[in-house]
Amino acid sequence: MADDAGGGGGGAAAAGGGSGGDGGGSRRGGDAAVGRGVSGSGAGAGGGGGELPEIVYSTYQGERQLDAIKALIDADLSEPYSIFTYRYFINQWPQLCFLAHIGGDLVGVIVNKVAPVKKHPEVTRGYIAMLAVDKRQRKRGIGTTLAEMAIRAMARECDEISLEAEAVNAGALRLYETLGFVRHKRLARYYLNGGDAYRLKLWLRAPPPAAD
Repeated sequence: MADDAGGGGGGAAAAGGGSGGDGGGSRRGGDAAVGRGVSGSGAGAGGGGGELPEIVYSTYQGERQLDAIKALIDADLSEPYSIFTYRYFINQWPQLCFLAHIGGDLVGVIVNKVAPVKKHPEVTRGYIAMLAVDKRQRKRGIGTTLAEMAIRAMARECDEISLEAEAVNAGALRLYETLGFVRHKRLARYYLNGGDAYRLKLWLRAPPPAAD
């Protein structure tokens, strides 16, 4: 984990691949705890006419959901995570894990944390560790909605939010930049496969700190 917002735990970087190109369209319902949305009629994963199935948003409800979360994220990542990495994030910040379901099936998830910045303990940083959307349900705004839910939840106590995304993942970069993130630093050979990453930041209240 390149994030320096306190704590140890696992080597996770943001799963930017999960959000690729997943913008627009879905209506948010309610606050960060739960919501419902429908992406309209006659377009998207199912093709053809008629309304698409309803998307239901919620927070993490317990260990019984962990296997489905891991399976969805692992299918989308450039490198695998151990179960301990998932438990590090989700067990400590369950209120910052948001899920999207269609017909009871998990189709999207975002995993986050909040902690003081080691070098600037007066600054509280949110961190988007993982974001994944089922490939069959992209272009329905699920990734955007999950990211917006996470930002709203973390904004209550954070001065800034950061994440890493693959430098070649144009869709993920576009998603986050649309939400106000800026490319803060390029990280050479960040991933195990040798790929570069961008660290992106969204400043909420504090000015950019003098150092990472």
